[in-house]
Amino acid sequence: MDNSATELAATSIAAREPGIPGYMHEVYHWAYINTRNAWLLDREPIVNSILWGNSATLRRAVTGEIEPASRVFHAAHVYGEMLPDLARKIGPGGQLDMVDVVPLQVELARRKLREFPYAQVQLADAAQRDDNRYQAVVSYFLLHEIPDDYKHAVVAALLERVQEGGRAVFVDYHQPRRWHPLGPLMQLVFRTLEPFALSLTRTEIRDYASRSDAFQWSKQTFFGGLYQKVVAIRG
Repeated sequence: MDNSATELAATSIAAREPGIPGYMHEVYHWAYINTRNAWLLDREPIVNSILWGNSATLRRAVTGEIEPASRVFHAAHVYGEMLPDLARKIGPGGQLDMVDVVPLQVELARRKLREFPYAQVQLADAAQRDDNRYQAVVSYFLLHEIPDDYKHAVVAALLERVQEGGRAVFVDYHQPRRWHPLGPLMQLVFRTLEPFALSLTRTEIRDYASRSDAFQWSKQTFFGGLYQKVVAIRG
């Protein structure tokens, strides 16, 4: 482990605090709370491998929905280059706010975004509601990692942050088509490593919204249906 990873060791201790949801400790400690593993996983080649070579395509699917110099909220830190790509698309005339419930992930995000002074990272829950409104709200591979009741709370809170005429962009897993050669393997992955992802293969993201009728919804799938981008425009 290099010096940077060593400096983060203290954060992993803080990550054992009870403010982190129990499911994170039980299911995802290895991926998001363990310092050594987090430092390894937070590399674009690793992320691209996990996404079967689709990382750049899915990042562009998000940044293509974002206007330069806009105010954007991103729910949770994500490994790889998504956040720097988003910050570059927004540019210095805009604002990027991001939250995460794990102190280690907050520290990783702050390091990743330190060259972008208009990007702010806070230790907070994406399900928490406040009065801030944004032109765009982004959830990038978050929903498949949270329990179903929490999905409802997070989607509702994120949609509430969207200003009139703004949009929420969700990118996540989806039910692959029957002929997809990776279908059986992904089912095994979901059942063993990503148990909360299975519901996304049978439930539309809009069905997690408490007031879906306040938005115009559209969906696009990628890589034989394994991934989806759902856009909800308010008004």
